[in-house]
Amino acid sequence: MLPIRWMPPESILYRKFTNESDIWSFVWCSGRSFTYGKQPWYQLSNTEAIECITQGRELERPRTCPSEVYAIMQSCWHREPQQRQPIKEIHSRLQALVKTPPVYLDILG
Repeated sequence: MLPIRWMPPESILYRKFTNESDIWSFVWCSGRSFTYGKQPWYQLSNTEAIECITQGRELERPRTCPSEVYAIMQSCWHREPQQRQPIKEIHSRLQALVKTPPVYLDILG
């Protein structure tokens, strides 16, 4: 059993695991905090989830996810591994977000 819902296309199709595939998975795992722990593609079967991933579909931005964080996520979902944002750049962007004044979301409304 593999955690296919968190895996990039190259890992699903070719069992290729690299730093770039780790970045893809990191972003998916990080995104769970904005969906209250739901797994990616939770409404789909494993076969349907694989199809979405390998076709390059992206999950929609969760309502509680700031657009700046979602932009980071999107920069890591490129189909081509070399186009994904390096972890050092992700770290820098997250550090910058931490230093900005907080934006409060109405998660109950």
